[in-house]
Amino acid sequence: MTKNYDLIIIGSGPAGLAAAIYAQRAKLNTLVLEKEMMSGGQVLNTYEVDNYPGLPGINGFDLGMKFRDHARQLAAEFAEDEVQKIELIAKEDEDMEELQAAELREGRAVSGPVWKKVTGRRGEYLARTVIIASGATHRKLDVPGEAELAGKGISYCATCDGAFFKKKVTAVVGGGDVALEDAIFLSRMCRQVYLIHRRDELRGAKTLQEKVLSLENVTVIWDCVVEQILGEQRVEGLALRNVKTGDTSRLDVDGVFIAVGITPNSGAFAELLELEHGYIRADENGDTGIPGVYAAGDVRAKQLRQIVTAVADGANAVTSAERYLTKY
Repeated sequence: MTKNYDLIIIGSGPAGLAAAIYAQRAKLNTLVLEKEMMSGGQVLNTYEVDNYPGLPGINGFDLGMKFRDHARQLAAEFAEDEVQKIELIAKEDEDMEELQAAELREGRAVSGPVWKKVTGRRGEYLARTVIIASGATHRKLDVPGEAELAGKGISYCATCDGAFFKKKVTAVVGGGDVALEDAIFLSRMCRQVYLIHRRDELRGAKTLQEKVLSLENVTVIWDCVVEQILGEQRVEGLALRNVKTGDTSRLDVDGVFIAVGITPNSGAFAELLELEHGYIRADENGDTGIPGVYAAGDVRAKQLRQIVTAVADGANAVTSAERYLTKY
């Protein structure tokens, strides 16, 4: 028999874990579903977090574990499963599913509370409210050699794999905060780091830009894109193209770290919710337009995606869920 919950939280990064903490304090019967073996999300791969209030310089993995431990101390329930879809149903009559969904989309009142059936690879779960905090994943370059050499000198996480390239030559592809942070981190152990950016100016925070440009063993290669990742058994180099001149060149490297953005993990919810460039459209309260379904963290369409905003999203979404639950 399927167990019923007040709230199901999908994902256990900063947004999901903050939601779990607030839900437990609100005494909601809550389940947290996480597809990975470990909670924390992208923060686990961050070498140093210097902008989370009160904890300057904390290691990202340690911060993620603090979030998880806090939720555990409050007896939050966790289950490992990858969510495939969410459906709206009337618990008393599952045949009313399509009618209920249509009424909600059209803004009409429904008869009785609508339940949410969350279907995962390992099971089905029933809840009165759902918070989607599924986060995002690293974007790929989609160039020849990337798939073939994955794990053989290609990485999407400098803090995870940087140690393998001690005293070697590496390249970082990208120009945002993550790319700059990766270049700074790798400069501490690599003989030479190349930062490859398709524009003639960087997009990351000014403080990070200043740091990168001051490092003697970091060289910025402007106006260039990676056309191919070269190598047989391991990465041996990169084929580059200058976007302004069209000139091509080869850059010999031992490894490449790809930091060109993230893709929201929203595919499982595309049929139910409105998306904006792949991100779930929801307001600052997490409201998606479907009563009882909320979005929080990096999967939500918003201006700033940081740990502090993800945590705030989680807290706001739980508050919205509480208000919804008081109606029934």
